[in-house]
Amino acid sequence: MTRKPELKGRPELRGRAARLAHLLPTGRAQAARTPFVLLVVLLLGGGLIGLLVLNSALSEGAFRLDDLQRETKELTDEEQALQRDIDGYSAPDALQRRARELGMVPGGDPAFLDPDGKVKGVPSPASAARAPLVLAPEALATATAPPSPQSAPRSPHAPTPGR
Repeated sequence: MTRKPELKGRPELRGRAARLAHLLPTGRAQAARTPFVLLVVLLLGGGLIGLLVLNSALSEGAFRLDDLQRETKELTDEEQALQRDIDGYSAPDALQRRARELGMVPGGDPAFLDPDGKVKGVPSPASAARAPLVLAPEALATATAPPSPQSAPRSPHAPTPGR
């Protein structure tokens, strides 16, 4: 029987162990280690780049959110200021003052029409200390001209044309 020389660092094997030992590589596994190291380096590098991109996207979103919150606050303040103006103009005393400036007077008792055309109630004329002077915008140009006999003032009971 010939003996195989004993490998460095391995004891001599016999029987089944010797047959299995032939299946294992005896040299250094340098070639098998290189792809693994490259894979690990690529995974770590890709992970770091991915984290950098994710961090940049999150900070950009935070800046955008801050800008939108500031714009929302400005628009809310503007809306509240406009609502205060509307409330001031729609207050009853402000409406009454503006109506008097336009020459309007409080109306009398109204009358109502049924769908069949019957009148319900007795209308009363508006009471005014002075005659109201409300002119249409196109009549303002002719208001400075002397009144003609055709444009005599109408009584409050006279029907209004076009109604």
